[in-house]
Amino acid sequence: MKSIKEEILEKTAREYFSSAEDEFEKERYNSAVVLYFKCLIALADIYILQNLNITPSSHTERFRIVQSRFPEIYNILDKDFPFYQESYIQIMTKELAEVIKNDAKFVAEKTRINL
Repeated sequence: MKSIKEEILEKTAREYFSSAEDEFEKERYNSAVVLYFKCLIALADIYILQNLNITPSSHTERFRIVQSRFPEIYNILDKDFPFYQESYIQIMTKELAEVIKNDAKFVAEKTRINL
């Protein structure tokens, strides 16, 4: 049985992903990158919750947990986080948005969540 936290995170991940898809279709790639990354973060939190029964309270704590316990997830977050940060000051491309979308789908599979 899913906890309330997991249900909320799952709903949030789906909402971010759906909104990212809408922005992607409208060729608003900066917004799509931000929303796909937020989806990815929610999915990472679900993965941590499913495996450790805790939820991180900050990006710092999340990165520390995945780096030490789930290196495969860490490598994805570490690769994509700079693009999330840069989305405020640079123009994001369709190709980059697709990469982060695919990373979100990969982590969704690991959590057994259908986006």
